[in-house]
Amino acid sequence: MNELNKDILTTLEFNQVKSQIVQHLVTDQGKEELQRLVPVKDKLVITSYLEETDDAMKVLRLRGGIPIPKVENIQPHMKRIEIGADLNGVELAQISRVLSTAAEVDRFLAEFKEDETQFYRLYDWQEQLTALPVLRKRLKAAIDEDGRVTDDASAEIKNIRRNIARSEQSIRENLDGIIHGKQARYLSDALVTMRNERYVIPVRQENRNVFGGVVHDQSSSGQTLFIEPGQVVELNNRLRQYQIAERDEVARILAELSAELVPSRKEILHNAYVIGKFDFMNAKARFAKDLKAVVPVINQENHVYFKEARHPLLDQSKVVANDIMIGEDYQAVVITGPNTGGKTITLKTLGLLQLMGQAGLPIPAGEDSQMGIFNEVFADIGDEQSIEQNLSTFSSHMTTIVEVLEKVDENSLVLFDELGAGTDPQEGAALAIAILDDLAAKQAYVMATTHYPELKVYGYNRPKTVNASVEFDVDTLRPTYKLLIGVPGRSNAFEISRRLGLRSTLIDSAKQIMDGESQDLNEMITDLENRRKMAETEYLELRHYVSESEQLHKELQEAYQYFYEERENELAKARNKANDIVEQAKDKSDEIISNLRKMQQQSGQKNVKENELIQAKSELNQLQQPEDHLKKNKVLQKAKKEKQFKAGDEVLVIPYNQRGDLLDKVGKNKWQVQLGILKMDVDEEDLQAVAPKEPETPKRHVSTLNSTGSHVSSQLDLRGKHYEDALNELDQYLDAAILAGYPQVTIVHGKGTGALRKGVLDYLKNHRSVKSFEFAPANQGGNGATEVKFK
Repeated sequence: MNELNKDILTTLEFNQVKSQIVQHLVTDQGKEELQRLVPVKDKLVITSYLEETDDAMKVLRLRGGIPIPKVENIQPHMKRIEIGADLNGVELAQISRVLSTAAEVDRFLAEFKEDETQFYRLYDWQEQLTALPVLRKRLKAAIDEDGRVTDDASAEIKNIRRNIARSEQSIRENLDGIIHGKQARYLSDALVTMRNERYVIPVRQENRNVFGGVVHDQSSSGQTLFIEPGQVVELNNRLRQYQIAERDEVARILAELSAELVPSRKEILHNAYVIGKFDFMNAKARFAKDLKAVVPVINQENHVYFKEARHPLLDQSKVVANDIMIGEDYQAVVITGPNTGGKTITLKTLGLLQLMGQAGLPIPAGEDSQMGIFNEVFADIGDEQSIEQNLSTFSSHMTTIVEVLEKVDENSLVLFDELGAGTDPQEGAALAIAILDDLAAKQAYVMATTHYPELKVYGYNRPKTVNASVEFDVDTLRPTYKLLIGVPGRSNAFEISRRLGLRSTLIDSAKQIMDGESQDLNEMITDLENRRKMAETEYLELRHYVSESEQLHKELQEAYQYFYEERENELAKARNKANDIVEQAKDKSDEIISNLRKMQQQSGQKNVKENELIQAKSELNQLQQPEDHLKKNKVLQKAKKEKQFKAGDEVLVIPYNQRGDLLDKVGKNKWQVQLGILKMDVDEEDLQAVAPKEPETPKRHVSTLNSTGSHVSSQLDLRGKHYEDALNELDQYLDAAILAGYPQVTIVHGKGTGALRKGVLDYLKNHRSVKSFEFAPANQGGNGATEVKFK
């Protein structure tokens, strides 16, 4: 059998834990799952249960839980359709809700799949859901949430209900005419009501013959009759026929829908089962959130370590957390100490948390808590006498112990409260030692509480056995409920009596009566407690420093990883950007060189003009990318702010890499610069102060001579020249005129056929230095000449 004995569930109050979980369930199937829940001993089953709990807790953290609405138990409905019965609207609505929930949960978990969220078992359950989209849409369209057949269930039902609405309107209009008309004085009240599913009006007894028709009811006093007037009898008859037709059509639709469910009944039932599983997982996750519980790790060697364990049925804001360990260094724990100190709660906490873990439930303990898997958990807790069997307290305890000793093995956890109590102390202590020795021989895991001082020595003398106690604060005369492993409990009677006012002489007399061995034991325990407190203080301090070191190390690792990733990203971006800049520079330089070659070919000269070379050089210089880090350099920024230009300074025009002289400031941040024979406006940020040449070069004067030294006229006459020669001469002339500093020139091309004029105008349109052009005035040649203005 895979389950543990049922007596232990009652003794350790496992069912009370289940009652805390049930409040989080919303489906009947989920409640059935909880009702069937018991601790098991199959490792694979326990693992799957715990994994489901872990998955549900993860979903609760990420998305607030799996979306499960309130769903009723549909098993009786499916059994009825299996034998050919028809379901009513409410039952069909409940089945429809199951199908809708299955589809919604499937979509919900599909989103986690898309995000590649990892789960242990959740996707396995998702795959067991069957969508049944056609049946789901059919039910949803035909049955609303309350189980009413909708107008869209069939064309016939829609038509019938339309006729019902019309008939009711006609009847009400007729009756409204009565209660608001001249005949209203015959009524006992101006209202329309219903009797026997027919519309009637309240008429005074003495006026019963005024309206004719049918009397359906009367008031308790007999003074009012509820009459269906003759004028609406036929309308009510017709309405009743429509209502019967509606009822028959609804019955037909329900029978049809019920029949459609039959082929898919197994899939529907399994959907409800899976939804119940999801609901139960949700409930375990919410239970864990309430208790701040965790999923324990299964220890392969049955070493139990519940860190900061808390009893789940106590007030979590007040309960004292304890580290409970058994199995690794010792298999038997003997807890000694006074009553009401928390010994029994410690026993119950160990047993109950182990049962919860073997049932797949989260346990109220710290992270990384470990559980074992026991074939049986036995407990003898409580001191009630067995009235039915007429047994004393001792006899009742011993009867239970005998049963335990017969069944226990190396995979059993045994919990004894007040072992050997209820009889002579000397005999009781001897029996307790014998029982513990027998359990040790069977290699069982044991935790026992006792008052007997003999068992304090037992914990030191037996292998795999350890003493423990529950701390008692002598100053406040109250227990702290703190479990102390390795320290036996000591009697505090003398200290308590002294603080309560008992005379010192009496206490000293008592100590003399007490045998020396017991006094030595108490003194030894006191020394152990002092040493434990010192060790605990040092341990807490050391753990604080270790935690700080681990946190610092973690932060340094994260910072280094972040730095490394950012560095690689920035280097990759820089390499890509550099490659892009190089490619752009190559393309631009190729374009500039190509333009230079074209200009040289078009001009028919071996050398390109000076202004074209300057422009090309400027374009090449502009290929250099600005260095942002220089802009951010505070020293350079400060030096730039301190830089003050004035007229007459010699500067370097950075974009053209040419020296020039400042003439005048033409704007807030612009200067007019003389570059050779050219004047241009330049932004201040593109200027750099330079030392004047030695000896200082005299200022240049604008000349009207061309490159050969001859005078350049302000007018060019192209009449009588061939088309190609004329355009070539025009190109050279415009360059010379620009260098001579002319603001405007006149081109005489004549009228003729108009070909030369068109060629001249097309050329001027594309010339970069031409600002505008227009035909000369009529008295200066009209459209036979063009006046050209330069930029």
